[in-house]
Amino acid sequence: MIKQFLKNWTLPCAIAIGTIVYLIFYWVPQLDAAGDALGEVVDTIFPMMVFCTLFSTFCRIDFHQMKPHRWHVGVLAAQVLLVALNVWIIFCVEADPGKKILWESVLTCIIGPAATAAPVVTAKIGGNINTMTAFVVLSSFASALMIPAVFPLLERGSHLTFFSAFIIILEKLAIVLILPLALGWFMQHYAKKACAWIVSIPDLSFYLWAAQLSVTSGVTVRNIVHSDAGLAVLLMIATMSLILCFALFLLGRSIGRHLGDELCSGQASFQKNTALSIWVAYTYLNPMASVGAGCYVLWQNIVNSIELWEYRRKTK
Repeated sequence: MIKQFLKNWTLPCAIAIGTIVYLIFYWVPQLDAAGDALGEVVDTIFPMMVFCTLFSTFCRIDFHQMKPHRWHVGVLAAQVLLVALNVWIIFCVEADPGKKILWESVLTCIIGPAATAAPVVTAKIGGNINTMTAFVVLSSFASALMIPAVFPLLERGSHLTFFSAFIIILEKLAIVLILPLALGWFMQHYAKKACAWIVSIPDLSFYLWAAQLSVTSGVTVRNIVHSDAGLAVLLMIATMSLILCFALFLLGRSIGRHLGDELCSGQASFQKNTALSIWVAYTYLNPMASVGAGCYVLWQNIVNSIELWEYRRKTK
């Protein structure tokens, strides 16, 4: 009974575990030293967890099917328009620090690329893992161009030039996206037996991603707890990120309905690389703006959980 429950509700359980573990270390002073040591270990192994999740996913994809599609263009165009609208709103409310932080937190979510784990969830709910992987690569490159072009306009004190920021973002993405993609291609062509063994493990990518989500949830709660923002501001940011999550989901579904792939388009639009969004908020904007991306990761995985439940219900 318990095993089946954990299997059916893996993502909410992962979020709960990460949250509870962090709060235990936060509330029990005797665990401070152990918590600091564990935090360093987590910071070290987290990129490896992302790498392993994607590598196991990319061993399954058909590289010949990774082609641009019409819905790719539609979702990217919608993202660019939303970024432009959001920047205009920030300029309009610049005199009000509270409103500016609120809309900057929204911008960090919108401008971020599609989540590197998006192909994992898409495959789990019956979507096309090949076209989703192609979109993640395109989306990452698009965000690497938009972020250093847009953010210095909002916070002019940034020391990073466009080119240096572009290279840093690409470097961060290459380690956790391009490298496992290249290794997956290599395994399919030159280590076929090992690749077949990885593919034969049921739901390996999904459970690796659940472990990664547990760590992400703990880090998100840490950022919220240690934020300097007042409770009212935190609630407004959390509410706005919730509204944004559903708005992007519905927008993506609408685009996909007209351009050929409703399921994948919806996932591509709303499932964001929040780790990168948090980094750019700390680098370019007020660090409190990172709370928006921190809340967003919780909302998007609740939506993913609902989608997984709905898919199980339909297939049964």
